[in-house]
This record gives sequence, structure tokens and C-alpha cells, in this order.
Amino acid sequence: MANELSGNECGSYEHLLYLKGLKRRRVLVQVLRILLLFALTGLWELAAALGWIDAFIFSSPSRAVHLLAGMFADGTMWPHLGMTLLETIIGFSLGTMLGMLAAVALWCSDLAQRVCDPYLVILNSLPKIALGPVIIVWVGAGISSIIVVTLLISIVVTIIGVLNGFMEVDREKILLLRTLGARRKQIFTRVVFPASLPTIISVLKINVGMSWVGVIVGEFLVSRAGLGYLIVYGGQVFKMDLVMGSVLLLSILAAAMYYLVALAESFINKRLGE
Repeated sequence: MANELSGNECGSYEHLLYLKGLKRRRVLVQVLRILLLFALTGLWELAAALGWIDAFIFSSPSRAVHLLAGMFADGTMWPHLGMTLLETIIGFSLGTMLGMLAAVALWCSDLAQRVCDPYLVILNSLPKIALGPVIIVWVGAGISSIIVVTLLISIVVTIIGVLNGFMEVDREKILLLRTLGARRKQIFTRVVFPASLPTIISVLKINVGMSWVGVIVGEFLVSRAGLGYLIVYGGQVFKMDLVMGSVLLLSILAAAMYYLVALAESFINKRLGE
């Protein structure tokens, strides 16, 4: 008995050491990420200050931040920021919901899946910006055309990614439920969808980037407000501080949106673990 207890205690101690090692590694990764960011930013600032690069062309972090702070202070940045956020949230939400519904419909119909498969591949490889002028003519030059461009970019990726997740579910589990008389809806809700949650979360993470790409591309084409418009305007008037400041702000917003999806993933994993 004593040997068994000592063995259990030894196993628990080793497990605690393993968990502490994982925690230290996560902390190390976060610290290295922050240090890398500061190192790159500091190198950029130093290069501009010492004249290694032309600060007029490449700008610098301090000049970009100073310009952003001034635009936030006088209120000129808020309408552009709000417009881009609104377009991104709408495009991301619509692309995700419609793409998932389409993936479910294709999973339910093997015939529809076989018919639509080559068209999905073609649409996924087609540069969506090529359809920009057509969308502007059809929808009009405004926020609606930007949302449509974002939707086209994100929805195909969602359909393909989610559908692949559905199709990778263990066939034996599905066959077992069918043998027991389960309906397609029961199979989907109790096996296919829960098993595909990691894939769906991965698709959402990809969709974050795709949505921002769609919005900025749309704003390049037609918008009179938004961060994409500021980037185009800054490039036209050679105001590179505005360009780099807008890109910096876009990076922060995209990272924040990505981490929101990551938090949702952690929450779902905890619930599934319970």
C-alpha cells in the first residue's frame, strides 16, 4: 500500500511539474512576442532617426502615433474608424452565417455537393477584386458594395472550410447512428456539428483576416470614409505618416478581433471539457 501511495504521489508531482512547464512556456512565448514587437518598432524608429531610411517615405512609429493621437483628439479619426468597423463586423457576420448555412445544406445533399464542388473551387481561386467594378454597377458606390465585396471574399472560404470539417467526421459514428434509426438532423446536431467545432473556429480565425481584406479592398475602390480611404488618400498626397498610422491601427483592430475569436475558442473548449 505504501508503495502504491508513493507511486501515486510521484505521478502527481510529475504531473504538476509538467503543468508548470507548460505555463512557463506560455509565458515565455508571450514575453518573446512582446520583445520582438518592441525590437522591430525600436529598429524602425532608430533607422528613421539616424537617417538609415527616409522618414518622409517610410515614416516612423513616433510620427505615425503622433498623427493618430492628433486625429483622435480632434475627432477626425472616429468616423473613419467607425465606418471600417461597421463594414467589417457586418461582412464577417454575414459571411460566417451564410457560409455555414450553405455548408450545412451541401452536407445534407450529396447531389448538391457534387454539383457545386467545382464552382466553389473556381470562386475560391477567382480574384474578387476583379468583380469590384461589376459590383459597384450592380449595387452602387457605397457601403453596400463594400459589404458585398467582403461577403464574396469570406463566404466561399467559410463554405469550403466548414464543409471539409463536416466531411472529416468519423464515418463509423454516423453509420452507427443511422443503424440505430437516427435522422439526419439528429446525426448533425449530436455528432457532426460538435466534432466540427475546432474546424469551425479555425475557419472563423481565417475569416477575420479575409473580412478585413475585403473591407479594405472595397474602401480602396469606392469609399469616401474608412481606414482604407485614408490609406489611399495618404498615398496620393504623399502623407506617409497617415498611411502607416492607418496600417498600424488596422493591425491592432485585426489582432483584437482575432483574439476575441480565440477567447471564444477557449470558452468552447472549457465547456466541452466539462
